[in-house]
Amino acid sequence: MPNAIVLREFGPAENLVFEEVARPEPGPGQLRLRVSAIGANYHDVYVRTGLYRTLDLPGVPGIELVGVVEALGEGVTGPAPGTRVACVTGRYGCYTEEAVVPAELVLPMPDAVSDEAAAAGMLKGLTAAMLLTEAYRVGAETTLLIHAGAGGVGQIVTRWAKALGATVISTVGSEAKARVAQACGADHVILYREEDFVARVKEITGGRGVDVAYDSVGKDTFAGSLDCLAPLGHLVNFGQASGPVPPFEVSRLAAGSHTLLRPIIFHYLADPARRGPLFEMLLGAMEAGLVTPDVALSLPLSEAAEAHRALESRALAGAVILRP
Repeated sequence: MPNAIVLREFGPAENLVFEEVARPEPGPGQLRLRVSAIGANYHDVYVRTGLYRTLDLPGVPGIELVGVVEALGEGVTGPAPGTRVACVTGRYGCYTEEAVVPAELVLPMPDAVSDEAAAAGMLKGLTAAMLLTEAYRVGAETTLLIHAGAGGVGQIVTRWAKALGATVISTVGSEAKARVAQACGADHVILYREEDFVARVKEITGGRGVDVAYDSVGKDTFAGSLDCLAPLGHLVNFGQASGPVPPFEVSRLAAGSHTLLRPIIFHYLADPARRGPLFEMLLGAMEAGLVTPDVALSLPLSEAAEAHRALESRALAGAVILRP
């Protein structure tokens, strides 16, 4: 019988329990995978703590994995058993040795992409594709701000935006992370603990501000991100690592006719008209070397709690994966 991480109560990392579970059988439209690598993401932390009440308890968390197809459910014609695939799913269930996933959400992985790279890059790469196209279409004339520029998504957004010709301003928390952001091609790197990032952005842009700010930090940076926007600028808040953003007056957006978006990647993947192009963009970006995630920490599945503690420390520059 396979093992999995089971969450029975929202709360601290030690609530993630490694135990034997029943072998899952694929239903209509599903595949069963033998899992080879699992992406551990900050989304999983939100779910574990109860900030996101989107996992029915008891349940198996996890939204990203790589594995080999073992069995097809009713009505599924492919990919064939033995195919290595990656999957991102909002239905959870990825912290396990054997998983059942929706067939429509799997993407066969090129041989050149390792299990670890695929597990570390599928969600982050799709998120970056969504941020740079659906949330705001970045091009050569765009000046953008990316918070947590040395993080998993931040690195990919920086490399990809530079390939599109954009000017990238990155905020990071340390000199070591600054070097990571610079290596990804950031034009300007701001050490936010040492300087006022709003003042520095205005200085860099000659007082104008940025066309789009990508903010996954949340509470600590949200107000400043709004202040960094140019007239008609866009704020894309796609995470809340520092805590949820408190309520604010919508009229504040009127200061520069600004717009605010809070996207969730699963809503985009649920739309076939968007999912196909996002998958194609991800594969193209992988082949171009834009999605080459740095695995900062790799742990056995049984140590999922330690992986969550590492994520919550916000000390890592790169991705965290679990190995079944």
